[in-house]
Amino acid sequence: MVYSLKNKLYFKLYKQMYRTRSVEIEIAKRYSEGKMRCPTHLSIGQEAVPSVFSLLSKKSDFAVSSHRGHAHYLAKGGNLKSMIAEIYGKKTGCSKGKGGSMHLVDLSVNFMGTSAIVGNSIPVGVGLALSSKIKKKNDVSFVFFGDGAVEEGVFYESVNFALVKKLPVVFICENNFYSVYSPLSVRQPEGRSISKMVKAMGAQVYNCDGNDPLKIFKVLSKAVRQTRRGAGPCFLEFFTYRWLEHCGPNFDNNLNYRTKKEFLYWKKKDPLTNLKKKMDKKTVKKLNNYKKKVKKEIENAFNFANKSPFPKTTEAFKGVYAKK
Repeated sequence: MVYSLKNKLYFKLYKQMYRTRSVEIEIAKRYSEGKMRCPTHLSIGQEAVPSVFSLLSKKSDFAVSSHRGHAHYLAKGGNLKSMIAEIYGKKTGCSKGKGGSMHLVDLSVNFMGTSAIVGNSIPVGVGLALSSKIKKKNDVSFVFFGDGAVEEGVFYESVNFALVKKLPVVFICENNFYSVYSPLSVRQPEGRSISKMVKAMGAQVYNCDGNDPLKIFKVLSKAVRQTRRGAGPCFLEFFTYRWLEHCGPNFDNNLNYRTKKEFLYWKKKDPLTNLKKKMDKKTVKKLNNYKKKVKKEIENAFNFANKSPFPKTTEAFKGVYAKK
């Protein structure tokens, strides 16, 4: 019985990771066609954290993310067709074709947006948590960002405010060790730990291997429970790794800012491959059927984007400000 429940969890986690990776692989594959009207920041290799988040968040919870936000958008329930259409700059996109890959939003599932400005969505997520507390709702605000955002002043201001007001925020730092091409070693003093730094501010802090969905599930479950029952904000640091270039569809190991040895080390920690090894044969068979559905879903999403119209120039300033 216990083993069966484990495989049920494995199946749910793998499904979300596989869907996200398949979508982004297709984006990378088609990017050279020149139809995508924006830069794209892919999270291939970093699917584990969003997959766990997808199982632990409620529809009424809020979520915001960074420029690398496809996985979080999909994990929160964001519409795939609308996301691809947005990347194609089409009127049917989730931001009406005006935002592109780095500005995704789906208000129907409380995914409140991604931002191209590093750290920009962090105070937005804190503000959403404040609104939940004022309205006495049992909702959590999930704030996703990378290690580079921790070097922005707004990060500290936001964490401090959330602590002072005891807000229901879960700060999630996906530490992939690089800000564009700059490793932590050239941006932070030797030996500094992001988690310890935030803990010194008074926050409840957790960290673990961000490529192990089972460890993430254990840690994030605890943090969400604490925050939801009114214990205030939590900060989580997950160590992970992007396979592709900072911005774009290609591998960039030829640039020599990271070593082949380092890349291969993290490639072996592929969350999909390693989780699949834990499944029984029955669960793996179910996955094969699911993969066929995902392939069709992705094909339909790209067809939708291709057939959708571009927004008219007269619509450029529509939707810029909220209606009273």
